[in-house]
Amino acid sequence: MIWLLGILICVGALPFVIESRRKPMDTEARKTAPGEFVELSQGLTHYRWIGPVRGPIAVCVHGLTTPSFVWGGLARGLSAMGFRVLVYDLYGRGYSDRPKGPQDRAFFLRQLEDLLDHQDVREDFTLIGYSMGGAIATAFAAAHPDRVRQVLLIAAAGLGTNPGRLSQFIKSTPIFGDWLMMALFPLSHKRAVEADRDAPSSVPDIVPQMLGELSYRGYIRSVLASLRGILREDMASDHKTLHKAGVPVLAIWGRKDSVIPLTAMGRLAEVSRSTRQDVIEDAGHGLTYTHTDQILEILKETQQDALV
Repeated sequence: MIWLLGILICVGALPFVIESRRKPMDTEARKTAPGEFVELSQGLTHYRWIGPVRGPIAVCVHGLTTPSFVWGGLARGLSAMGFRVLVYDLYGRGYSDRPKGPQDRAFFLRQLEDLLDHQDVREDFTLIGYSMGGAIATAFAAAHPDRVRQVLLIAAAGLGTNPGRLSQFIKSTPIFGDWLMMALFPLSHKRAVEADRDAPSSVPDIVPQMLGELSYRGYIRSVLASLRGILREDMASDHKTLHKAGVPVLAIWGRKDSVIPLTAMGRLAEVSRSTRQDVIEDAGHGLTYTHTDQILEILKETQQDALV
């Protein structure tokens, strides 16, 4: 009986032991990072400017599991259109710090507000959010409608998802849910990423880059904190605020997206009639890097009266 208890303890501890042996995001890990770093109120943030020194500013907010490298192709396209593009790593991802605690709207808005203040971004700018970044962008624009020229949402979270029962259980169950996340997420994430290995991408080597995130301590914990935080929030009231404030919003969806269902498009139309929406027919959830040219074409159609 004692040996069985010992086995159970070892099995229970294993995911956390593996996590403790993952690499820290430290000075050594950041040696090859592009861009720059700044110590903000909640920790060190990695950021990069792309494009001309002068021009309208576009700020890009990435999603739940893919750091700022996801913007590589789109940022190049935006800079070619004349934009000065700011990309950064959300806490818990990429080269930024991994602070513990809740990752709700206040947490992410504070990071963005801190960064914009540090970079002296005072004029209105275009705010672009992908997946979870879409929820962050929506929340920021609703809180600061006077600072945002236009919001571009790509497969944005906040209006409905397709969570499975296991995902729901993990999000709503302390302790055991944490164990399940540590034990199961690495394999499920690898499978999801590998499924897109042969997909076209405007970001070179994006699959190994995404898988590389699993090598660092605090990444899985941060994903779970976001699932329990901002990704449990409903953004309908924020969209209504943007509609009433007259902030132009453009939303782009993937017809084959299995993460953010197309029903979110219908819900957005109900709460914000002024939002322009487009669908890329053969795109899944990775459309930011798999269908970059199509996104840029849609942007160019609105550029004359909204983006410059």
